[in-house]
Parts: sequence; structure tokens; C-alpha cells
Amino acid sequence: MLIQPVARAENAFPTKFGLPRQSGLCPAFKSVIRFEKAFSGPDWIRGIEEFSHLWLIWGFDEAPSKSATVRPPKLGQNERKGVFATRSPFRPNPLGMTLVKLESVNPDGSLTVSGGDMKDGTLIYDIKPYLPYADTAKDARGGFGEKNKALRLNVEFPEELKTGFSEEELRTLYEALSLDPRPGYQDDPSRVYGFGFAGRDVRFRVENDTLYVTETV
Repeated sequence: MLIQPVARAENAFPTKFGLPRQSGLCPAFKSVIRFEKAFSGPDWIRGIEEFSHLWLIWGFDEAPSKSATVRPPKLGQNERKGVFATRSPFRPNPLGMTLVKLESVNPDGSLTVSGGDMKDGTLIYDIKPYLPYADTAKDARGGFGEKNKALRLNVEFPEELKTGFSEEELRTLYEALSLDPRPGYQDDPSRVYGFGFAGRDVRFRVENDTLYVTETV
């Protein structure tokens, strides 16, 4: 089966570090879904505005080689699980699946969505509407994915470091930082981490349950 991208995501995260690890965790995070020329006509999205949420099928462009077992970040990367029991990118076919909220259908034919977990430039291979009557499992169990699901860090962000960010960017940044972007196995309060966001480099450290933004350049 040959597949081709139908669109790509445009947003403020140029790399995967710093991104929410799952969709829905950062509702303020918006992306524009811009269609490839062959799929940019209005017929391709006719009626899409009737749906509140969409499934996006996309590709890991930094996908490592496939592996039967992986060490999930949720478990501190200390325990192995089968790759088909995880959402790890170490897959036979490097495809991701994301649920997003459709914010708007734009005049140029692009879509604005929120709550995603894809970085800027991510290729999207398919878009499907979310159907509440069929896509919700009321008795679903989350397995080890439930571990620390409610854990959020306090974020200390000095006012002088917020200069240059819009209000929407700051809301997104606060949410992303509160999710603790660090690898699950690292807990060094003196270590400074950083990731790109909205054309800036955001640097921070974490001590106990508080994340301290130290620099934005």
C-alpha cells in the first residue's frame, strides 16, 4: 500500500522535545493543518465544520528503528512493554494517531485545531471525524498509561522572561511546561533543559514539584 501526505501541521514547536506527550493534554496548543496542493480544494473538506473533533493520522519523521519492546516514559523507562501496548515511535510503521478539536475552517481552506501533540512540519496522512457515539468506550481501562496522569508541575515564570510572547503562546507554554517535558528517568534539580518554541529557546530546571523558567532567548 502506498500512502502520501494530504497535509502538514504548522505550529510553534520546531522539535519533539517540549511537546505534550499525548493529545488533549494541552488544550491551548493550536496548529494549522495546511493541505497539500492535490488535496486543497473545498470538496475534500465539505461538511467537516459539522464535527467538533477530528482524528489525525500522521508520521513520525524522526522515528527510530522498530523494536518489539520499549521502555515507556510513564514507567521511568525502567520497565519494558511490548511496542503494540504503547504509543512509542519504535513501530514497524511509524504512524501516530491524534485527537484534536476543530477550532475553525479558515478562508484559505486550512484548518485550525487545538490539543495536538505534533511538531511543526509533521506530515499528515489522513483526517477522519471523531464520532462520539462510536469512538467513546465508557468502560475503558488505561493500564500503565494511567500512571501519574494527573501530575502537573507548578510553573514559575518570571515576568521579564515573558516579553515577546503573545497571550496565546504563553497559555500554551504554561500548559506544556506543567506536563514536565523531561525524560521520565531524569531528576537532577541542577540540570537546565531547553526547547524551541515560537522562535525562542525556552530554558528551565525542575526541583521537586516546581519548574523554574530560567531563560528565554
